Amino acid sequence: MPASITFASLNFALPDGRVLFSDLSFSLNQERTGIVGRNGAGKSTLLKLISGALSPASGSVTVAGTTGVLRQSFEPSPEETLAGLFAVEPALACLRHIEAGAGTETDFAEADWTLESRLAETLGRAGLQGVGLETPLATLSGGQRTRASLAALIFAEPDFLLLDEPTNNLDREGRAAVAELLAGWRGGAVVVSHDRELLENMDAIIELTSLGAARYGGGWSSYEAQKARELAAAQQDLAHAERRVEEAGKKAQTAAERKARRDGAGSRKAARGGAPRILLGTLKNRAEDSSGALGRLAERQKTEAEEAATEARGRVEVLQPFIVKLAPTALPPNKEVVRVARLAAGYDADRPVIRDLSFDLRGPERAAISGPNGAGKSTLLKVITGALPALSGEALVHVPWALLDQEVSLLEGAGTILDNFRRINPEADENACRAALARFRFRADAALQPVATLSGGERLRAGLACVLGGGAPPQLLILDEPTNHLDIASLETVEAGLNAYDGALLTVSHDETFLERVGVTRKISLR
Repeated sequence: MPASITFASLNFALPDGRVLFSDLSFSLNQERTGIVGRNGAGKSTLLKLISGALSPASGSVTVAGTTGVLRQSFEPSPEETLAGLFAVEPALACLRHIEAGAGTETDFAEADWTLESRLAETLGRAGLQGVGLETPLATLSGGQRTRASLAALIFAEPDFLLLDEPTNNLDREGRAAVAELLAGWRGGAVVVSHDRELLENMDAIIELTSLGAARYGGGWSSYEAQKARELAAAQQDLAHAERRVEEAGKKAQTAAERKARRDGAGSRKAARGGAPRILLGTLKNRAEDSSGALGRLAERQKTEAEEAATEARGRVEVLQPFIVKLAPTALPPNKEVVRVARLAAGYDADRPVIRDLSFDLRGPERAAISGPNGAGKSTLLKVITGALPALSGEALVHVPWALLDQEVSLLEGAGTILDNFRRINPEADENACRAALARFRFRADAALQPVATLSGGERLRAGLACVLGGGAPPQLLILDEPTNHLDIASLETVEAGLNAYDGALLTVSHDETFLERVGVTRKISLR
């Protein structure tokens, strides 16, 4: 029987009572499937239901085959080694006995002579060439552990890999290694990710929404194209529905005018006399019944048309790409924005992380600081913003600036989004505050949410709204890994905000798709 995962009439609610899945039914075959959806749509919960870590309230999840779950952000014990992660310690011990001349008959019978070459090949594909199998996991970086965990999963050859954001916090090299491992995988994989480069290599995309699960064949580009066609169809449906509303309104008006004319004519005829009273009463009742029926029909048609228009408008709003309009920064084209000269930086003067770095940023230039994990990218931002003194050299900012770090720490968690906007933009009145926040999809009561309760994506979106939504946005915006932990809808919102911003941009990000979409044209490389 082919391996598969089947959801049948699945229902699941969170501990706070919010229904996450209602009568969810679909199947996954042995292919690479990307799972996308807004934060809170249930992507990670779906993986836990597949692995058995969670149980549905009703319905079923049937897994025909074996699964392997990626270990992520784990802290290994000091004794745990790479060989232990791959679960090959007994098999390696058997080979070591034979090599030492102490092999027993059982050792020779159970020896896996290709084990070490297969392990070396898998580690090489994960970008871990030369890392010994006896290496303690605690000595590896977080990115190396993620790659090693994925390599161990692939080596075990389950029917399905279950991967939750496998490229989070990985540098460019790590992301490429994960993509290569998945590209060569011929089993099933269920991948929750916002990494659009990784999703490009999927065989199918499943989008989770409040309406359920929708499957799109192909990778990310194919998914985007299909969504664009859906938007065009929804816009056409909306235009048709709005025409129906207009026509139904005209019919209702016409029916009302006809009734008024008939009523007037009947009244005038009764006043002139000449017809028996009983006949006049019968004619009046017939006219009222007829005009009343026509009026009720017209009103019903108008109500139905308005309901269809409301539904079509809702579909368009969900599918419509997010667009932002911002006040200009008035940054002159050749203005020196940042100047870094012969900079040495770090926490130990004897071992600086950054050495002899020089560059400048002029006008509305958009630059990315690139380099592997540990190269000093975040350290550089701290020096530029004054949070860390330089060991030597200088780093100067010549224009008003704002920093959005990974925690968006410029926002005060105890206050609401509206409170924070007013604090950062004290010149803005109530209407200006509300309008600016609405442009970033914090409408009405959504603007009154405490910052401490926001998801990572919502927090960054709120930070952008507060920094860029005022009457005078800063002329330099500095971003540190802005795409970590964002769902794709939030990513697109952030990209729309940055594309509307006409100031200079300096960012640290390993997300090449993000850098391309926000118009980064220059990279400052750290090694």
